[in-house]
Amino acid sequence: MAKKKSKGLGDSVEKVTEATGIKKAVKFLFGKDCGCDERKEKLNKWFPYTEVECLTHKEYKYLDEIFTRNKSVISAEEQNEMLIISNRVFNQNKRKSNCSSCVRTMLNNLKRIYNDYDTTT
Repeated sequence: MAKKKSKGLGDSVEKVTEATGIKKAVKFLFGKDCGCDERKEKLNKWFPYTEVECLTHKEYKYLDEIFTRNKSVISAEEQNEMLIISNRVFNQNKRKSNCSSCVRTMLNNLKRIYNDYDTTT
């Protein structure tokens, strides 16, 4: 039997409770509708596991220009473009921020993805 990939924390909790027999015991004690499925869906919604998307060629080239400049300041336009890339790649919906720590985190995450690319192939 193939293992289904967890969509979020709810799926992981379900796997643990099934493996330990807790789910079977709860269903026996409380009946078929014990609320497990609703809790699982809520946990999946609140704590989803997101997959990182690959950079497009255009995004990689853009980041390459930014990161090879080794500039300590980025413009508002550059921040906007990097936010668009970050939101798509990390499947997020973050907004522009004046928080330097937030911007630095976004840049570091993008740089980590950028550095993972092998340009020799």
